[in-house]
Amino acid sequence: MADTETLPRSATRINFDRFPRTSLCHQPTPIEAMPRLSEFLGGPSLFIKRDDCTGLAMGGNKTRKLEFLVGEAMNQKADMLVTQGAVQSNHVRQTAAAACKVGMKCHVLLERRVPNRDAAYEVTGNVLLDALFGATHEFRPAGLDMNAEAEAVTETLRAQGHRPYFIPGGGSNPTGALGYVNCAQEIVDHSHDTGQRFDWLVMSTGSTGTHAGLVAGFAALDFHLPVMGVSVRQPRERQMNAVHGLTQKTLEKLGAAGVPLNRILVDDGYVGEGYGIPAESTLEAIRLLARQEGILLDPVYSAKGMAGLIGMVRQGFFKPSDNVLFLHTGGSTALFAYQDQLLASLT
Repeated sequence: MADTETLPRSATRINFDRFPRTSLCHQPTPIEAMPRLSEFLGGPSLFIKRDDCTGLAMGGNKTRKLEFLVGEAMNQKADMLVTQGAVQSNHVRQTAAAACKVGMKCHVLLERRVPNRDAAYEVTGNVLLDALFGATHEFRPAGLDMNAEAEAVTETLRAQGHRPYFIPGGGSNPTGALGYVNCAQEIVDHSHDTGQRFDWLVMSTGSTGTHAGLVAGFAALDFHLPVMGVSVRQPRERQMNAVHGLTQKTLEKLGAAGVPLNRILVDDGYVGEGYGIPAESTLEAIRLLARQEGILLDPVYSAKGMAGLIGMVRQGFFKPSDNVLFLHTGGSTALFAYQDQLLASLT
């Protein structure tokens, strides 16, 4: 069990004061029912955790991670954040905004990971906002070890007299994963405060930090809520192993015992042709959430996760009596980079 203290309501609470942190995030984020979508699908009761409402730079899940990552950077007297991501990276957009918030510079590497995109893809959506926040950037071709590329640039900047702090893609290391240990704490607190139970949590899983942080948090809190990650990129076994590795490191950072590999649940049936390429199920999920609940999903992460949830409902994966919570990781700014596909899907 992690280093904890007892709350008056007898819920266990993780002590986050041990870790450097800065305030960037609106929290706790709301949990809302999705009655129209539940009725439309004829399935269990569906709910959504609105981490698209974290506040920084139009919100998203990376803001929780950046509270701890930027806090550590400030503790180390850094004057610049360096990170990497795909061209339409939500993480890069939020990192650039966080740098503004604390008075640092930001330099990013953008991987041309998604094939066959037109020139507008590199100037609209998240890329436009990166520029608005003053981040400097450079592109890289697909297929490189982007963390290694960004670390090399970090060392070059250090040699030039800067004090850079490197953040891995997606903010996915044990420090960043603390943000989703904290989200697990919020969900546990919500259940204790309201008496509302959830039987499943469904989410998109990519760079692993969000998924690993939630699994680690629930394990450290001894709270049974299975987390189903819908892969946006990698095959199931590879994603499971990657999430498990970071989960173990995060639990070690918390001073808690590890978990077996079978605690990591991944469905890779909604990746489609690859990362950043919306499948028909992705486009359907965007349409359904918009028209049933007035909620915007993004075409790279959250819509693939929601497509997985919709598919599982249709396949009878959940019991009719289940309460299923979906984690909305944000990213709707990327919709503008996919307008041709979205418009075609509406006809």
